[in-house]
Amino acid sequence: MAKNIIINAETLFDGKRKLNNVSVVIENDKIIEIGKKRQKADFTGVVTPAFIDAHSHIGMARFGEPGAEDEANDITDQFLPINDPLNSVYFDDLAFREAVDFGVLYSCIVPGSGNLLGGRAMIIKNYARHRQEALLRDYGYKMALGYNPRSTHKWKGTRPNTRMGIYGMLEKKFDSVLLKKQKTELARDKKLKELDIKVRSGEKKMNREDVEFEKKTIEKEYQLDFDCEERALLELLEGRKTAKVHVHKEDDVLYLIELAKKYQIKVTADHLGDVHHKEIFDQLANNDIPVVYGPLGSLPYKVELKNESYKNTELLMKSKAHYGLMTDHPVIMAPALRDSLKFFLIFGMKEEEAVSLISYKNAAILGIDDILGSVEPGKLASLTVWDRNPLQMAAYPNCVMAEGKVIRKGM
Repeated sequence: MAKNIIINAETLFDGKRKLNNVSVVIENDKIIEIGKKRQKADFTGVVTPAFIDAHSHIGMARFGEPGAEDEANDITDQFLPINDPLNSVYFDDLAFREAVDFGVLYSCIVPGSGNLLGGRAMIIKNYARHRQEALLRDYGYKMALGYNPRSTHKWKGTRPNTRMGIYGMLEKKFDSVLLKKQKTELARDKKLKELDIKVRSGEKKMNREDVEFEKKTIEKEYQLDFDCEERALLELLEGRKTAKVHVHKEDDVLYLIELAKKYQIKVTADHLGDVHHKEIFDQLANNDIPVVYGPLGSLPYKVELKNESYKNTELLMKSKAHYGLMTDHPVIMAPALRDSLKFFLIFGMKEEEAVSLISYKNAAILGIDDILGSVEPGKLASLTVWDRNPLQMAAYPNCVMAEGKVIRKGM
């Protein structure tokens, strides 16, 4: 049995609070104790939870490769719900190594935003050696609104070049799947009722085992009526999965709110670079739509971003929105996730709240706060020990730990 690892935290940003002079005790892959008594330690420094990038294309758009080899967008159709971004990741991308060097141990990877529904959203371990070790959770789907999916009209398939066109296409797709579901359910329920009548009337002599077999067969026939893409869309339309929705401009955000209400789907609003009125952030909060904000500090390279400014972070802070942060790697690089916090600190955010944006709050939005996002007993021991306050520019990890294993020591 491996001995416990003890860390003396001069300061502990636990993902929710800021504590001074405490010890963190790790057994195997879990944190088992946070104590006030300093002990003989394996590591000493300032401790944070592992950072989580809530929206990234890491491993898909890679170091040292020309744009032609970028695998973030598939150009074959506007609806590609079964595309798995993990199948476009190479784990020898040096971006993974540099992300881990700065404590960014997890990413939610998604396809690009050239399609209305580009594929799945997967939460991965940035420290994985290869794909078989990488997947943490299957989160949901990636959707896109606004300029990007209407800008790809030269790609393959039917591709409207206006927002009224792409939004009409989106709702037609949703409606057609829901209509098929209703018709198929009616047919299934009719068969079940006919079976019940025959059994009760004695018209069909069947024992309990035969009845159960008939019911299971009818249910299986119902499930087989849907192809793999329709089943994927039903995961979204039935609220079993969440869509991460690329959206920037305020009118498109308001459309997203209407769309989520109409179809009762679970969504997050990702980016929001052009939102420059607090009331838009408040409307998202009022409709229980979390925000994955960013990337911060990148070039506003299109008209859709003409109102983008670091000053919008103050509006977000003053709003009621529930939000975390992204890098949108490679738009800004994964290690810059921590650097994005400076804009919130400028407008008066407390240090512990800033650290929470890229740890606990991102974990909560992604639904992994049961195992990650904070340094507390019972959670996975994924954390970083820094040589100084991590909000200082020169801060660098003395130790990076992933699920109880030390994977980096110093430079």
